Amino acid sequence: MFPEGPVKTKTLLNLGKGEKTPPLLRREKRRRKKNKGKYRKAPRHTATRGGEARSRRPAHCHLSVAGPRSVPAVSPRRPRPPRPSGPARPLTAPLSAQAHPGRGGAGAAPRPRSASRAVSQRSHVWRRGAARRARAAAPSVRRRRRRTSGGGGHPCRRAGISAAGTQPSGGGGRPVAPFPRGLRRERAIPGWRGRVDMADRSAPSCHLRLEWVYGYRGHQCRNNLYYTAAKEIVYFVAGVGVVYSPREHRQKFYLGHQDDIISLALHPERVLVATGQVGKEPYICVWDSYTVQTVSVLKDVHTHGIACLAFDLDGQRLVSVGLDSKNTVCVWDWRKGKLLSMAPGHTDRIFDISWDLYQPNKLVSCGVKHIKFWSLCGNSLTPKRGVFGKTGDLQTILCLACARDEVTYSGALNGDIYVWKGINLVRTIQGAHAAGIFSMNACEEGFATGGRDGCVRLWDLNFKPITVIDLRETDQGYKGLSVRSVCWRGDHILVGTQDSEIFEIVVHERNKPFLIMQGHCEGELWALAVHPTKPLAMTGSDDRSVRIWSLIDHALIARCNMEEPIRCAAVSTDGIHLALGMKDGSFTVLRVRDMTEVVHIKDRKEAIHELKYSPDGNFLAVGSNDSSVDIYGVVQRYKKVGECIGSLSFITHMDWSSDSKYLQTNDGNGKRLFYRMPGGKEVTNKEELKGIQWASWTCVSGLEVNGIWPKYSDINDINSVDANFIGQVMVTADDYGIVKLFRYPCLRKGAKFKKYLGHSAHVTNVRWSHDHQWVVSIGGADHSVFQWKFVPDRKLKDTLHIAPQESLVDSNSDESDSDQSDVPELDSEIEQETQITYRRQVYKEDLPQLKEQCKEKRKSAASKRRERAPGNSIRLHFVHGYRGYDCRSNLFYTQTGEIVYHVAAVGVVYNRQQNTQRFYLGHDDDILCLAIHPLKDYVATGQVGRDSSIHIWDTETIKPLSVLKGYHQYGVCAVDFSADGKRLASVGIDDNHTIVLWDWKKGEKLSAVRGSKDKIFVVKINPYMPDKLITVGIKHMKFWRRAGGGLIGRKGCIGALGRTDTMMCAVYGWTEEMAFSGTSTGDVCIWRDVFLIKTVKAHDGPVFSMHALEKGFVTGGKDGVVALWDDTFERCLKTYAIKRAALAPGSKGLLLEDNPSIRAISLGHGHILVGTKNGEILEVDKSGPITLLVQGHMEGEVWGLATHPHLPICATVSDDKTLRIWDLSPSHCMLAVRKLKKGGRCCCFSPDGKALAVGLNDGSFLIVNADTLEDLVSFQHRKDVISEIRFSPGAGKYLAVASCDNFVDIYNVMSSKRVGICKGASSYITHMDWDIRGKLLQVNTGAKEQLFFEAPRGKKQTIPSLEVEKIGWASWTSVLGSCCEGIWPIIGEVTDVTASCLTSDSKVLATGDDFGFVKLFRYPAKGKFGKFKRYVAHSTHVTNVRWTYDDSLLVTVGGADTSLMLWTYEMEGHRDSRQCDSEESDLDSEEDGGYDSDVTRENEINYTIKALSTNIRPMFGIKPHLQQKEPTLDERQGVVRGSRPPVSRALPQPEKLQTNNVGKKKRPIEDLILELVFGYRGKDCRNNVHYLNDGADVIYHTASIGILYNVATGSQSFYQEHNDDILCLTVNQHPKFTNIVATGQETQQICQLQLLLFTCGMQ
Repeated sequence: MFPEGPVKTKTLLNLGKGEKTPPLLRREKRRRKKNKGKYRKAPRHTATRGGEARSRRPAHCHLSVAGPRSVPAVSPRRPRPPRPSGPARPLTAPLSAQAHPGRGGAGAAPRPRSASRAVSQRSHVWRRGAARRARAAAPSVRRRRRRTSGGGGHPCRRAGISAAGTQPSGGGGRPVAPFPRGLRRERAIPGWRGRVDMADRSAPSCHLRLEWVYGYRGHQCRNNLYYTAAKEIVYFVAGVGVVYSPREHRQKFYLGHQDDIISLALHPERVLVATGQVGKEPYICVWDSYTVQTVSVLKDVHTHGIACLAFDLDGQRLVSVGLDSKNTVCVWDWRKGKLLSMAPGHTDRIFDISWDLYQPNKLVSCGVKHIKFWSLCGNSLTPKRGVFGKTGDLQTILCLACARDEVTYSGALNGDIYVWKGINLVRTIQGAHAAGIFSMNACEEGFATGGRDGCVRLWDLNFKPITVIDLRETDQGYKGLSVRSVCWRGDHILVGTQDSEIFEIVVHERNKPFLIMQGHCEGELWALAVHPTKPLAMTGSDDRSVRIWSLIDHALIARCNMEEPIRCAAVSTDGIHLALGMKDGSFTVLRVRDMTEVVHIKDRKEAIHELKYSPDGNFLAVGSNDSSVDIYGVVQRYKKVGECIGSLSFITHMDWSSDSKYLQTNDGNGKRLFYRMPGGKEVTNKEELKGIQWASWTCVSGLEVNGIWPKYSDINDINSVDANFIGQVMVTADDYGIVKLFRYPCLRKGAKFKKYLGHSAHVTNVRWSHDHQWVVSIGGADHSVFQWKFVPDRKLKDTLHIAPQESLVDSNSDESDSDQSDVPELDSEIEQETQITYRRQVYKEDLPQLKEQCKEKRKSAASKRRERAPGNSIRLHFVHGYRGYDCRSNLFYTQTGEIVYHVAAVGVVYNRQQNTQRFYLGHDDDILCLAIHPLKDYVATGQVGRDSSIHIWDTETIKPLSVLKGYHQYGVCAVDFSADGKRLASVGIDDNHTIVLWDWKKGEKLSAVRGSKDKIFVVKINPYMPDKLITVGIKHMKFWRRAGGGLIGRKGCIGALGRTDTMMCAVYGWTEEMAFSGTSTGDVCIWRDVFLIKTVKAHDGPVFSMHALEKGFVTGGKDGVVALWDDTFERCLKTYAIKRAALAPGSKGLLLEDNPSIRAISLGHGHILVGTKNGEILEVDKSGPITLLVQGHMEGEVWGLATHPHLPICATVSDDKTLRIWDLSPSHCMLAVRKLKKGGRCCCFSPDGKALAVGLNDGSFLIVNADTLEDLVSFQHRKDVISEIRFSPGAGKYLAVASCDNFVDIYNVMSSKRVGICKGASSYITHMDWDIRGKLLQVNTGAKEQLFFEAPRGKKQTIPSLEVEKIGWASWTSVLGSCCEGIWPIIGEVTDVTASCLTSDSKVLATGDDFGFVKLFRYPAKGKFGKFKRYVAHSTHVTNVRWTYDDSLLVTVGGADTSLMLWTYEMEGHRDSRQCDSEESDLDSEEDGGYDSDVTRENEINYTIKALSTNIRPMFGIKPHLQQKEPTLDERQGVVRGSRPPVSRALPQPEKLQTNNVGKKKRPIEDLILELVFGYRGKDCRNNVHYLNDGADVIYHTASIGILYNVATGSQSFYQEHNDDILCLTVNQHPKFTNIVATGQETQQICQLQLLLFTCGMQ
């Protein structure tokens, strides 16, 4: 009976301390008090349809336990509300009541009212059709629009699911329990509005830990279930590898994958596990089942996914099969992460692969209508297809197992077992299973097979049947059960099913399998609800089942099958009713205690996406994809009492207010709407909405959850939210498989979070348990239910010593990589550095391709006679500059006390005593990093490039030792040697900042991983353990461990000591666990393992460099201070401030400013070496004096260059706003410097050398005293950049000033007035030259115009080119005109010649271009594409070149590389005995012409035209030492070796090679055998004829045949393994490998043969 009157509840105001009751709530209290006792009686209501009332039970219901043990009653964590009087319901049920669908017998669940309702876990379309037909045929069971059920118990009631406060109702209605006092008090919302601390964007300090995973991946997988050596069970679900201990009922998790795992293999020792995943870039993880830590990662080969895996007998090799179009088969040395062999598998899908455990180097694979037998020979995998013959039908093979004597057993799609001998099918075992055999497992006892028929069969070692176990007939069985995986160990058998169940069978009790694990089946999983008072979770899926899980016992305790897919669920406030929203637009209400139906209603046509009971339990809100929310009265037997129709899209989320008077909704358009309940009227008054307190928060839109949305996300990317009001955190689920933990409320954009991986696809729903101990999340496509333990902040400190679960991706307790707005803003220097781009539009690697595109031009140039390159040459002599503005820790002492560093594309070894330099010129673009070998004799440098390279070179010989390429894009920003010097770590500047670990001597990549999306500054290898390293960068501190071909990373755990900051430098300490890092805020962080244990304030501003000593550390920062520390960073021992006053007398220049930012520090030879951001290298004596050794321009392009007319000095001006005077004599130092108000682009000495004109970027120019750099005069008539400035020759009467606004102004120096303007240029001015008389001005423009103007008035003149040549020019810096036509390269459209300068004898023209090349041409360079000598040292465009007054030096400046380079001019015939410092190169040799006709013809042969896309015949072969030799003819006849005299000098004929013998009697033709080959490949090959066996035989080739010709007999033997033209041949000369020949063919495959071992008659 229903009680008289409604449920009386208290209004929970949930006000903060000291806050007044809002007026709206005060009015509500008064209204309730006034109307107390005036409520109407709730009318009785019977749901009817068509005048008929019906009761209804669910389709099928059962209660089950995960395993054989009984599950105790689930006790709620809080006292139950008082129960009304009435008989108590039983709390336990016998085990026999735990019936599975489809099974009858005692204790079974009642049969459904319609036969079509008894559906299995897997819902098929044809079954749904049958259900519809059954309903149509039986009107008496037709579904009603609204039904109610009568009373009565159910035999399947289980402990813990009966709710308190219920009583039997004889009238068929649902009893309404009193509202449990205080039930929602824990969900009360704190008064958070206006509190700044809760609007913090930092990540929460608490975290989640994965505690249990419900489910097993049975669909679309096979052979993925095994016993480990510890008798644990290993399997996978979603992206998690699970190790389950049946004895302890405990799970361990491997979280190294980031997408669905679909394959698994167990190592022969049964400890290590290999798992493969799907994805765009899938990888294989080999991990330890004890520690669940990664051992190796195999990557960079497969695409789409890894379908199969198998270890070989000794466990050293692993074979994998990909999901790409070729189903690629790969063999790995998995410990090294090295690919041994790779071959296309088959055009159709491969289902299984296995090593032949009795034949090394043999494998077998099977799949769609094929089986292949593979041989591994060298690095070649060669297949042979199995021959079905007439023994069996050609059909799909699903699984296989290998046995002795080359026997292979395979399971076929029709249920037969095929037995193979070699590659031939010899017999079939028909009817082994009634349907396809999905799994076959070999063990010591025999073989186990499992199939679609639900049977497991055991066979002995000869494949004779032992027993049959039909799971469908067992206690836990059901119709439609399909076996996907079988594992037989001793007397236990593991069985995995299609419907995500794991059974364990004990052989002597084979009819009583234990159900270990259950999960949802195929179909998306969306519905999730938690019980309001008990630790229970309810889930519903498209597999049409609703399941109840115990969060304490980690078991399935109840299950009910419905007729329609389930999309949402909700539990009533008292925990009695469970509402399910269906995909067809209906919803059903079940009793939780026995899963019987209360009511079924269908008012909508589209799916019900959300359900919510009101806090007072009176109403149920039902949101559908029809864009409406229906409100049903629970007391009125779910009568519809209201409707909300304000949304224009499908309803996604809903929340009730605490007083049940308001409902907020989200829809598919991202709109948030409010309605007044129960009528459903939309509320738009903001004042009315202000006082609302929400009972729950699951909406994804709203002010309170603004911060959960990442940048550029779609409006439906976040699927679910649930707030924990007490813990002030919220959890979200998104489409990327990530569960995130935020602070609540999350008001501000860019909030940080902690993220957790495990789900492989979209996470559809997430909920807190009733007591907030757990978070439950469900995956859509992975069908899994994850249970996460909530670890509050107070417990976090106790668990700090426990290392977080490692992962290959940012996982498990990693903070957000979104904008870190709660972190202080970046220092200006760091921000500037992060914005530098190193990408080029054209790289030097592109030159060959660009030249290839200019073939026609090249041919026409080759046909013309061109002037040869000049005989004189230049050699790099000295470089001013040091790359400090964007690099760090790139400065070291060598073994001999020299200093090694880099600038531009040059590695520099500087002798500070002699003030000389030696250069490594192997790079062709900017060097960004440098590291020195532990022995201080080798250096590694990394450069910018499309396929950037790392060079390891010797500092003594300046010769390269190794060049590493192929893995970094755009550039290498950090390198480091290991302590033993054998390994090298590098970091790229690609988008993922890839980290690579190298064996640099072999040039072999050992491991690689994506580092971070933000910039990484430093990588350091652990000196004690070379498999470990650390990287630091923008908001980045990560600890890495090598695992095969991958690296496993863990972020540094900050804990309560601070926030993640930008790290600028790092070193290891005195033990392998200790590490130290310098931050952008001036702190030094001290780390033990991955945990931050202490921070020390070290500098004012960022700590850019840190160096470890034997007993202490030295640091340098932006504050310009060098600090010496003890070995614990407890005490600063001494500081050195870099100041001008401290400079020693022997300094090679002037310090630009005090306290320059320090970017590099190194110690050695009793000194501290310091590199600054300003391009300076200083040596600090420990007693105090500072010596300036090297100096260069700071960041900013250098364009202005002028040489003195009489002295060995030059001037430069740069965008760094400095004007500098350099001494070009052997002292090589900077003589003077002046800071300018603006950067400059040009400068020029007056003819007498006393004045210096400087053009600035703001359109002004200065004339300064060349000695003191003090102003003489300044002008500004232009607003654009002054691009060129020139004094007239002679007395220097006039000064021509060119600007980028297309004008040249001429000034009279004597009167300091502008006397002329040169007009007529259509683009900016680039170059100017005066004639000898000072009356004519030659001008070049950006539009490649050559113009002439008369001085001083600037009148434009037109002069023929022939006359131009006759004019005597005071200088020649022009790049246009007939005299320098040849300096423009073939690819002149891509690159510009930026500068030129002619020697005083007018014989050699030096040029600089955009590619960084300095070239020498003969002058005049008439005709196109002149020959030249080319030199590489600058990294980017060479902006200016100038000869000194006596032509003894060429001075060049680089734009972005900021370097000033001095080149010694060497006359023709001069050759230095030392190695040539610069690359000296003529134009490409093919442009020289003069090919011999044969060479030309051979050069033009195209081998790709006739190359076959696929092999006509397969290739196969066996390593010689692995071949089984058959007895020779002598041995068969019993002849003793040596008793028969030899008949010739030749060795006995090898068995693999056949000798033709025309004298033999012909036998009937059974096969064709090659007898004789006429021909020899000589037209395009060379060195391909060799003697063997002391001249007895000759080896050569023709076509695809290797031929061994016996000189004595004239017979031929053949090697026929190639399938295309052989192009080359060589013989191994080593005495250990006699008669070994290597031949290479067109299709990129190399075969190696041993002549003595191959037999005749090869295919």
